Amino acid sequence: MTDTRRALLWGIFSVSLVMLWDGWNKHNGQPSMFAPPVAASAAAAGSAPGVPAAPAQPAGVAPLPGLAAGGEPSRTIDIITDLVRASIDTRGASLVGLTLPRYRDEHDASKPVMLFDRSAQRVYQADSGLIPQLAGQAALPNHTTPMTLVPGPLTLADGQNELAVSFESAEQGGVKLRKTYVFKRGDYAVRVRHEVLNTSAAPVAAQLYLQLARDGTVPSTSIFMGPAAFTGPAVYTDAAKFQKIDFADIEKSKADHEKSADNGWIAMVQHHFVGAWIFNDKVARSFQTKREGTNLYSVAMTLPVDAIAPGATKTVETMLYAGPQEENKLEALAPGLELVKDYGWVTMLAKPLFWLLDKLHGLIGNWGWSIVALVVLLKIAFYWLNASAYRSMGKMKAVNPKIMEIRERHKADPQKMQQEMMRIYREEKVNPLGGCLPILIQMPFFIALYSVLMASVEMRGAPWIGWITDLSVQDPYYILPALMTVTTLFQTWLNPTPPDPVQAKMMWIMPLLFSVMFIFFPAGLVLYWFVNNLLSIAQQWMINRQLGLNR
Repeated sequence: MTDTRRALLWGIFSVSLVMLWDGWNKHNGQPSMFAPPVAASAAAAGSAPGVPAAPAQPAGVAPLPGLAAGGEPSRTIDIITDLVRASIDTRGASLVGLTLPRYRDEHDASKPVMLFDRSAQRVYQADSGLIPQLAGQAALPNHTTPMTLVPGPLTLADGQNELAVSFESAEQGGVKLRKTYVFKRGDYAVRVRHEVLNTSAAPVAAQLYLQLARDGTVPSTSIFMGPAAFTGPAVYTDAAKFQKIDFADIEKSKADHEKSADNGWIAMVQHHFVGAWIFNDKVARSFQTKREGTNLYSVAMTLPVDAIAPGATKTVETMLYAGPQEENKLEALAPGLELVKDYGWVTMLAKPLFWLLDKLHGLIGNWGWSIVALVVLLKIAFYWLNASAYRSMGKMKAVNPKIMEIRERHKADPQKMQQEMMRIYREEKVNPLGGCLPILIQMPFFIALYSVLMASVEMRGAPWIGWITDLSVQDPYYILPALMTVTTLFQTWLNPTPPDPVQAKMMWIMPLLFSVMFIFFPAGLVLYWFVNNLLSIAQQWMINRQLGLNR
């Protein structure tokens, strides 16, 4: 039973660390050890792709336009605010570039994060435009239509709270479209105003489409934890809730998501950041996903525009969020938008853990000390459960000399050995598996906290003390992993020595082997483990002292 208990504990510990190691590799863009490498992006291998075609409409409705071959030359207009550097193409006034200067690229800290991009390596952009209400009607201004920049400032000036940048199309199909981006200081949510002017002599009925298009290059997946962070389209409605759509399913025409509702939004999700089109009014709308070409995909939402009388203008206000997955801010923008922050299969535990961690940060003001405070609260919550496990291990330590004597005396008769060992356990009221259950119960919380630390953009660039200037990356001087290893070895010393000499050696070797993994883990996770070890040692030492077992 002792051997079974130790094997179970080491199995739990080993599998958990392998899961974390695999997740950390994928977080850093490395292939998963459990899945074949993802094929290279076709967009990166070939010439620069054009704007991807938009998804098809339901039967009887005009399709969304693709990029017209040999279209008029376009140029990009650069816009600067306190939070973003944006580039808008004069063809269709599509947002084709967006960098976030407050966040550094994971692989090159000298560069800011680039969310939207249209280059030979990547495609990720936000489009919108008009299509006729019915098939057969004349084409209307859309994201391929040349538009003219309305003169005005392109930089958010000091003391200015908003910056509005407008583009106007020529008359097309009896309609002119004026698209205005309104950037607000301190906000990643951009209001996008679509003003539709009917220049014809008859009423015009139209639809407004909002689209996000990007290449399908994603991180590899793991059989244990899935992607380190989901990358791809998402659709949300009140009825179906949050639906993630894999690029592979779109490629095979097997995408399963809500097709229509009177509410909801669309998004393109990636690790730490998201682009999302939002329209919160309760209006009928349709949702579409489509393969646009080699390694190119789109998700779109289409809204009706009321019939516009001759000479009249209809305005539709929408919102484009393009920025970090700050859970509290996303939650305030639209129902369910915070779900783009992907915790994986431990969401039920991870969300309340982040809520608690965020509340602690609101009081303390430092994410590192907030992690320390969170560990203290979790240890308090599991105090009696841990105490039971440590008492069980303490009793095992007390009876260990008797067990070793029985193993030596009956080594030629395994059946007799097991009978005598069970007799000792009954007489001493020791449960050999008593230390396993508390660990089994707490392991999901550890994995959930790992997901919180990996998924939370708030940890990106967050300092703790001294040499720890970013909790989301590894300790640059390996001090925390070294301290964690020392405390783990001290815990091993406090635990009962296995009767089997081979197991006894493994009890000392395994912490050293696993400590190598922790060198590459984010400092925030190692900090959690180190503090947890310190508190566990204190509690175990106290219980061993009560039992008279401290060496």
